[in-house]
Amino acid sequence: MRKRKTKLPASSPQTPRRVTLRDIAQEVGVSHVSVSKALRNSPEISEPMRKRIKLHAEKVGYTPDPMLSALSHYRLTSKTKPVKSVLAWLNPWSKPEDMRKQREFSLYWEGALDTAQRMGFLLEEFSSQKTPLKRLEGIFKTRNIQGILIPPHHDPNRDSATADFHGFHWQEFASVRFGRTAAYPKTHFVTAAQTSNTIQAFNKILKNGYERIGFVSAIHLTRLFFTGYHMAQLTSKTNQLKPLFFEQSQTQEQQAISLSNWFQTEKPDAIITDLDRLPMLLEKLRIKVPEDVALATTSIHDTPIDSGIDQKPKEIGRAATRLLITLLNEQQVGIPETCNEVLIQGKWTDGKMMPPKSRA
Repeated sequence: MRKRKTKLPASSPQTPRRVTLRDIAQEVGVSHVSVSKALRNSPEISEPMRKRIKLHAEKVGYTPDPMLSALSHYRLTSKTKPVKSVLAWLNPWSKPEDMRKQREFSLYWEGALDTAQRMGFLLEEFSSQKTPLKRLEGIFKTRNIQGILIPPHHDPNRDSATADFHGFHWQEFASVRFGRTAAYPKTHFVTAAQTSNTIQAFNKILKNGYERIGFVSAIHLTRLFFTGYHMAQLTSKTNQLKPLFFEQSQTQEQQAISLSNWFQTEKPDAIITDLDRLPMLLEKLRIKVPEDVALATTSIHDTPIDSGIDQKPKEIGRAATRLLITLLNEQQVGIPETCNEVLIQGKWTDGKMMPPKSRA
């Protein structure tokens, strides 16, 4: 007797069949390869067709197959991968070579380059000063460069250097900033955990036996080191010293006078600072480090101060690149409605300028 085959139901209300790329392709009248490319914002598919395919995918409730996504993730994270695309490092400095002279920023690049290569990408630097941004946009589209890293803009001429950023079509690219100095575009960004790093420094200095911990800086709207200092000071049982802030318009002589007056009034035995020129100003006033006052910096890489916080700039570069590649994989382009802030925890570094204080 011939056995009857049992026909399995195609789907049921409880387990609806997943919409596939081929389903969308059949409805729109294109190949499934074209659908895949459109959903990944490939310039090989015209913008009107990309919009049409995306709208239909949204209408029918298309979501990527989790098994295929897992396979894609495996391919991204496997140790040996062919290079698949280029990421752009967009340098807006008026003198592009000056940015890499900043040790912190150079380490951003090294971390980003290492991570890009391990995940199958090339990282290439482009200067918006050497090549107009409008032309760079065309180059990016021609070369299918869809991801952009935007390094910090600590350039004295940064306002003029980034003025043409507003004419760039950011909505067609995935972008990630380093730090808060780039006012535009307001994309997701990665930076040092400045508040918690300064709290960490303050508490370490306390453990070293110092009791009158001061803070010296300039006024920066994009830096949060003072927030950490203020919170640590409020929650400690140490003397509450008034911080010193230099104004941008002050000359070096005026800063030295302000520092001298503040030092005589507050009498600190230790100072936290983010200023690379502070040791020079103290020397000018014949205040010895660490004999008269100990010093710690919020970033050991770009100051002549050997005690303080290593902000882990390589890790910041790595995190920014991982975030950018995630955005590309999820087809998240343009300026987001909600800007995500990724903070990287730093680590205290001992040095000769902040020795443990004698408790004699």
